[in-house]
Amino acid sequence: MQRRDFLRAGATLGLAGLAGCTGMFETRSATSSQFTTVENRKEQVYYPTHIDGMEMVGMGGKDRYKVGLMYSAPHAFWTITGTDTNLAQVGEEATAHLMASIWDTETETVLPTANVSAKVLKDGEEVDSRSLWPMLSQNMGYHFGDNVTLDGDGTYTAKLSIGAMQARGMGPFEGAFGEQTTIDVEFEHTREKLGGLPYEQLPDKKGTPGALDPMDMKMPIAQVPKPDALPNTVGMASTGDVKFAVFAPDENPHFVPDGNSYLAVSPRTPYNRYPLPFMSLSANVTRDGETVFDDILRPALSPEFGYHYGAAVDSLQSGDELSVVVDAPPQIARHEGYETAFVKMSEMQMTV
Repeated sequence: MQRRDFLRAGATLGLAGLAGCTGMFETRSATSSQFTTVENRKEQVYYPTHIDGMEMVGMGGKDRYKVGLMYSAPHAFWTITGTDTNLAQVGEEATAHLMASIWDTETETVLPTANVSAKVLKDGEEVDSRSLWPMLSQNMGYHFGDNVTLDGDGTYTAKLSIGAMQARGMGPFEGAFGEQTTIDVEFEHTREKLGGLPYEQLPDKKGTPGALDPMDMKMPIAQVPKPDALPNTVGMASTGDVKFAVFAPDENPHFVPDGNSYLAVSPRTPYNRYPLPFMSLSANVTRDGETVFDDILRPALSPEFGYHYGAAVDSLQSGDELSVVVDAPPQIARHEGYETAFVKMSEMQMTV
């Protein structure tokens, strides 16, 4: 219990909460300047009130890193601290919602980097500077973003500082993405272009269970494999509208000692199979009433298995009793439609 209390406390450091009140779920469209809301929502993924159009404005790269930079009209989103969601309203000076997706050029795998900051320059002068939130949206999946202030029409440069990947690399990712790097992306902005992006209301779908389809942005999107595509899937469970696939690959990653097995848990959103980074998980394995494993599961990434959580165990045998506990929910900001899900999650139990 002490270990899990520590995990819950530590996870709150991943995203610092912005000013706001838990339980406030209004959003504002920058196009209509009106607040919209879905009342009496359940703690699940639901169709949002509207779809904000977005546009790819530029790309950049360095070594194996590739960055796609997009923007849309500014809009509200939610951060999370522990299990408290915090509404981040649109500031009066906000011009656009800036978004960045980062992937590996060799495998086209989206990277779960934790720390990305942006300095936005125009004519060599800084007009905005901030850390970007790790975020999850229905039509874009995992990315980094925030509302920013741009200084009128013109040519801009976004200087993106990308931190080391905070997950154990497997296969071709072993030893990769372990250092900070900086990538510049130049882009053109006009008020006319931003103001002309589409805005679609969803009066018939809003608030109902479901999710928007991923948008085709001509770049990779973070998705985990279907359960039947994972090797040796030993169990499935669901809590908090998260689907969990438990698997044990035949070939162990390099960090698993000889003679041990690799126990892996792959959480994903329903509908789109997006990964859920920055979650704290632990597991317990018992055999014939004796505990053979009781520890945390660490985040890991491979092109084959996607983002998941895992640990070395002495062995896994048929009939073992496995419990998985969410010590802290995903500490990742959420766009509308995700903010009520992935927060309260119960212990999951299954038999191998």
